[in-house]
Amino acid sequence: MDAKNSVLDRIAQFIAGRVTAQSSGYEPYTPSDPESLLRALEPGDALLIEGNQKVSAAIKYLTQSTWSHAALFVGDVLPLDDDGKRPSLIEVNLGEGCVARPLDKYETYNTRICRPVGLTKQDRKAVVKFMVDSLGTAYDTHNILDLARYLLPTPPVPIRWRRKMLSFGSGDPTRAICSTLIAQAYQSVRYPILPDITKLKDCLDDECETYAVDEILHIRHHSLFAPRDFDLSPYFKIVKPTIEFGFDYLKLELRDPPRGDQHPE
Repeated sequence: MDAKNSVLDRIAQFIAGRVTAQSSGYEPYTPSDPESLLRALEPGDALLIEGNQKVSAAIKYLTQSTWSHAALFVGDVLPLDDDGKRPSLIEVNLGEGCVARPLDKYETYNTRICRPVGLTKQDRKAVVKFMVDSLGTAYDTHNILDLARYLLPTPPVPIRWRRKMLSFGSGDPTRAICSTLIAQAYQSVRYPILPDITKLKDCLDDECETYAVDEILHIRHHSLFAPRDFDLSPYFKIVKPTIEFGFDYLKLELRDPPRGDQHPE
């Protein structure tokens, strides 16, 4: 079994090298300012990234979303790296597994901060600890076909099946993939992301003319989560660094485009 896994891992490493190559023509619309981003982030926040790798295009296509990658901000709990930088993000990368990286890695990318609303200080620490303890976890390469199909920039998949294509992985706790590890971290403290909801009607009188609706939230398996789910979740707040600490549009100097650059109506 170990020999088989070793062969699969070598194949996966080769495929990972192919799908993580950068795509040409990527231009961030609102690149992140590391200082503003750091000021706005809190430990336990999820940071979504619009990637520029070949695999990023496939993930964005399959999930019908801007976001192809997710990382968790852990603050200053980790020591400085060899370059004197603080690795404040923990993420899972193809071919690398679970690693810690400095925030300025994504200074030229479009990003979005997703904050779990109401998460207690104790649970924030628990989420961060979960991610720190996961450092070194290998990338889940159990299903090689799930990696190989990302060589296609836009896989020819019916809409109803696209999301299911991301439900891959062996479920082995010693291996992980991008947003699934972050989902596990939140689920470890029973924080909801996008649970399945069952509605039950309870009668409030004998004739059931009046009733109350109770919602039961069912935790989804962590392998079913994609980066966009933190954006779509009703339990996560979107934090914009440019407006988080005050914004006055009247102080902006806006110039009209030259007449030759205006698009005809």
